[in-house]
Formats: sequence, structure tokens, C-alpha cells
Amino acid sequence: MPDLKGELRAGEARSSDSRTGMPAGANLLFLREEELRSAQDLLFFAYRDFTRAADEVLEGLGMGRAHHRALHYIGRNPGLPVSDLLSILRITKQSLARVLNMLVEEGYVTQQQGQVDRRQRLLTLTETGEALERQLFDRQRERLATAYREAGAGAVDGFRRVMRGIMDDEARLYLDRNRS
Repeated sequence: MPDLKGELRAGEARSSDSRTGMPAGANLLFLREEELRSAQDLLFFAYRDFTRAADEVLEGLGMGRAHHRALHYIGRNPGLPVSDLLSILRITKQSLARVLNMLVEEGYVTQQQGQVDRRQRLLTLTETGEALERQLFDRQRERLATAYREAGAGAVDGFRRVMRGIMDDEARLYLDRNRS
């Protein structure tokens, strides 16, 4: 068995993984600092490139990524309470108020009083908001679909497990409750 540096002990033969062509045991190297820094690079570059397509549309509307995230979560959860959106986005009340005020004023989002708790404000996308959210999703969907297609089902499952591992418990719980 290789040690963590990938070196064989006396009497061990080196074989290779038929799926990757890499030496057997090479996957034990994924916890080295350089591998973790490489993963960090991948996340930063992927985020930059994934968001760029939507950023171009948002910029033309005078919006930013917080608007996009709000549209996404409101679209995925019609009737979403403002307090839940605040918890999901983890931005200040003041920042969320700016985002929501613009989305409401521009006709992308409606707010209704809660039926049980009248202090509660429930958020839903308007038809215009649904169209914008769809346009933003369409700009990013092709990048995701291409990457998924090229990586294959096993890699997609591994990607999901890694992403869930990076998230905190609250985010995983949200995903588990809201599977579609």
C-alpha cells in the first residue's frame, strides 16, 4: 500500500486504475495541500465562468448577483417568506431590502401578507420575474449540461457529494427539504 506521498512499500507492485489510467493508490493523494489548493482554484474559476453569462444579462438591467440569487430562490420556492430568503442568502436585512425593493419596483417580484402571520411577507415571481429567471437559468444551463455530459454520471455524483461536503448543515438540510 502506498504511503500518503504515493510511494510503494517494499514488495508492492504498482498497478493502474483502468478507468483513469492513473497508478492504483494515486487517489490517496487528494488530501495533499497542493491538491486542495488546486481544488480551490477550480472552484474559483468555475464560479467566475458559471456566473459570467448571467452577469452580462443582469448588468444590462442594473442588477447584480444578489438579485440573481433572490430570483433563483424565490422562483424555486413560490411564497417564500422574506425571513427564509434572508437565511438562505445570508446577507444583511439592509442589503436584502435594497434587492427586494428593486425587484418589486421593477415588477419581477410580488409580496403578499402571510395568511397565518400578517407580519410575514411572502415572495413570488411575477410573469416578468419568471421570464428573467428562466433567461438567467438558460444562460447557465448549457454550461452545466455540457460539463455533466463530458464528465459522466459517476463524476456528477462525485461532484454533488463534494459540493454537499463543502456546504454547512443548514444548506444541506435546505437541499434535502427542497428536492425537485
